[in-house]
Amino acid sequence: MTRPPFDAVSERDIAIVSAQLGRPARNVIGIPARCVCGAPTVVATAPRLADGTPFPTLYYLSHPAATASLSYLEAAHHMVEYQALLADDDELRAGYEQAHRDYLADREGILVVPEIAGFSAGGMPTRVKCLHALAAHALSAGPGANPIGDLALAQATWSPAVCECVDYGIDSA
Repeated sequence: MTRPPFDAVSERDIAIVSAQLGRPARNVIGIPARCVCGAPTVVATAPRLADGTPFPTLYYLSHPAATASLSYLEAAHHMVEYQALLADDDELRAGYEQAHRDYLADREGILVVPEIAGFSAGGMPTRVKCLHALAAHALSAGPGANPIGDLALAQATWSPAVCECVDYGIDSA
């Protein structure tokens, strides 16, 4: 698998992501997933930040409604449920391991950073640690690319098909 195509990042995208995060966006290299209204939902972040810090999280969930929904799932202990599924389901486990390999290939297709070699995100390939990262990967790479991310998105109260964006106060130009 090769890295999914990213939309080019615009100044408007950076302004929206900064508003979504409540802080300046850092080292955004593309927008792999958008809301139906066009606002960024997931950003792709450089594998090495401008200050030299390794950054393993290529796919970063920025949309506030999506983030809140995934936070709710984490607080409701769905990660424990998904971890148990991994232990019991060979097909799910194989898909999750493939998701890990694909994530690494996506990131290394941009830049190989030796300090984070072999580390993907969200606990892959054996643990379920961060549903935000797993859902961001699933949204970026498409259905079936990350089975745990797909499960989380299916149980989330947020949907990528429904706009829940706020007015970020950024003109559409």
